[in-house]
Amino acid sequence: MYSKKLVALLSALMFFTLSHAQTFPSKPLKIIVPYPPGQASDQISRMVADKVSQAVGQPIIVENKPGAGGNLGTEIGAKSPADGYVMTIGTAALPISKLVYKKLNFDPINDFSGITLMTTMPLVLVVPPALKVNTVAELVEYAKNNPGKVNFASSGTGTSHQLAGEMFKQYANVDITHVPYKGSPPAHVDLMGGSVDLMFDNIVAVGPHIKSGKLKALAVTSKTRSPVLPSIPTMLESGYPKIEAVAWFGVLVPKGTPKNIINLLNKEFVAALTTPEIKNKLQESGAQVVASTPEEFDAFMQNEVNKWSGVINTAKISLD
Repeated sequence: MYSKKLVALLSALMFFTLSHAQTFPSKPLKIIVPYPPGQASDQISRMVADKVSQAVGQPIIVENKPGAGGNLGTEIGAKSPADGYVMTIGTAALPISKLVYKKLNFDPINDFSGITLMTTMPLVLVVPPALKVNTVAELVEYAKNNPGKVNFASSGTGTSHQLAGEMFKQYANVDITHVPYKGSPPAHVDLMGGSVDLMFDNIVAVGPHIKSGKLKALAVTSKTRSPVLPSIPTMLESGYPKIEAVAWFGVLVPKGTPKNIINLLNKEFVAALTTPEIKNKLQESGAQVVASTPEEFDAFMQNEVNKWSGVINTAKISLD
């Protein structure tokens, strides 16, 4: 038999838990975007935050904290109180940072709990029109006929763009050289001008150049074709099923955030993402709405770590 004191204590704890869930949020919330304003992570965050804010009845402040390849803002988010009031936007850089940096003051994966994986979008393998190849097979043949002379651009060392190129290099068994740039725009200029031969970049960034004819798309890196580029085959269809890489954006909270708050936030973010207005806008840009459960997002991030670890070890990439 439970004592009266124990019953009273359990009742008080249940009341506290329920009342805490019912009162959250009782003040403004914040979303940290660890990148500059105007980038895809920032645009998606603001779009969805407006809807969630209306649903929870509190303002959601989107705060840009760029620096150190996204690690500055991400560390701030990881070290925030675990109460649901500070969220952080996670991207494909998180599992990569965990693998290429050994001296971070936080763990990009284990210091967070997922709220929801919002969207994914494929990378696109693009080449300049002057390069006389029209398929992945032709590109591989060209690279093998010109060992060491073919190079691939990326938006920087340790980015998903570089890793997709390294994955291609390893699985297609071609001798190609990485050329890192400070962001995608300067890489696009040199790619269109023929100074570099190929690049993997997200569909939002290169889509306008493909449509204008300034770049030629050979394949997308998602499991299925993109509705935005329906005529472009996947890497799987092109004979390379292991080459799969997507840009992604998700919402995170510090590890230790109460489960009831995680579930409440998940419910509201999923509802916002699946409204026709937001879903259509995202799909038109080339993004695929996922709106996952917290558990699915946590598993997805761990799978990303597992996927990239072999590629990074083989390419010997380290940023410490």
